Amino acid sequence: MTETPERWIDPERVESAIAALAEHGARGETGVARLVYSPEWVAAQDQVAAWMSEGGLRVERDTVGNVWGYLDGRQGDLPIIATGSHIDSQNPGGRFDGALGVVAGITALAVLRERFGDPERTLAAVSLVEEEASRFPAANFWGSRAIIGRIGTEEPKRLRGYDGVTMVEAMRDAGLDPGLVQDAKRDDIDTFIELHIEQGPFLEHENLPVGIVERITGYRQYLVTLEGAANHAGTTPMDMRRDPMAGAAEIISGVIDTAFRMGRPCVTTVGRAIVTPNERAVIPQQVAFTVDARSPLPEQRETLLARHEALMFEVAERRDLKLSLRVDSDRQPVMCDPALVETIAQAATAAGVPAMTMTSGAVHDAMQMAEIARIAMVFVRSAGGISHSPDEFTTTEDAAAGTEVLTRALHTLAYPS
Repeated sequence: MTETPERWIDPERVESAIAALAEHGARGETGVARLVYSPEWVAAQDQVAAWMSEGGLRVERDTVGNVWGYLDGRQGDLPIIATGSHIDSQNPGGRFDGALGVVAGITALAVLRERFGDPERTLAAVSLVEEEASRFPAANFWGSRAIIGRIGTEEPKRLRGYDGVTMVEAMRDAGLDPGLVQDAKRDDIDTFIELHIEQGPFLEHENLPVGIVERITGYRQYLVTLEGAANHAGTTPMDMRRDPMAGAAEIISGVIDTAFRMGRPCVTTVGRAIVTPNERAVIPQQVAFTVDARSPLPEQRETLLARHEALMFEVAERRDLKLSLRVDSDRQPVMCDPALVETIAQAATAAGVPAMTMTSGAVHDAMQMAEIARIAMVFVRSAGGISHSPDEFTTTEDAAAGTEVLTRALHTLAYPS
């Protein structure tokens, strides 16, 4: 009979940290509203820094507010191996999205230090800034983009949040200098492994606690604006209208149906709409809405986008509407490093944790880091596949299992035998 391997990770250690972090920005019994640079976010980053210090890590904060904890290696001149995620949330979201990856990274490094001492290569745990764009609609991956040098000098001045506050003001409120964002750029990271809840149903469907990501989906996010002519809802004949709501309805239905007919793994979502003047008895002057289109397959992604855009222009022309397309985010699919995927798979086997390889249908900081480092991801089962919601839930056992796999993979990479 095969013996169960000794586990390195205490599940209670992970669970208590998740619960403590969730107190910062708590919303109801299980929700979290922790928007970037808010007082709740600052307090949470302070807590993260304290945990890093308590775990024997050397702590640094960069110029955008990313918090780094280092377990310095004996060969300090080699590029570092990093792990982590983000602690900002949706408004509101749940306590596991992003936060579990931060807790797992800190826990992994602290446990490795306790069990094995100093590594051969430097390990780093990082708590990243603003992945969700829940406060600033065009600030996705603010922390990881700063690390790879993808934030322009003028961008903090241009960005304005849903609350009307500019990125410059928000950074200053958090004690940061927006003029120094480019100083967060790094070129010393060789490897980045992100642990994250799956945010989908596949692990639960397969009854597995852990997934090993081979590919991260590509996507394009549009703001579509249709301009027509406002007029009276009762006196304007249907054949004389320039109605942007009718055009929006046709486009929204069409893009969703296109993705459905093309089949898995492509998806399209319309999640936000703004109607002007938004009155019951007035034909709108303008309708603006978002379109989020994704596929992890490069050719399928391009076909999906081409069909969406062709439909938008055709509907606008036929209905005599002015169409404006703004692309807010656009990324090709990203492949994870095959050697890292294999290292994580071997770590799962060594830990006795059942796992499967899979694709990420959500986008993550790891895909930004792929521009400067080898990347891979560890997914942990999320009950019902629910995320971006106070209802998201990951069991203590699954959270610990994912952290176990991450810890053993980092051990393989940083403590060569």
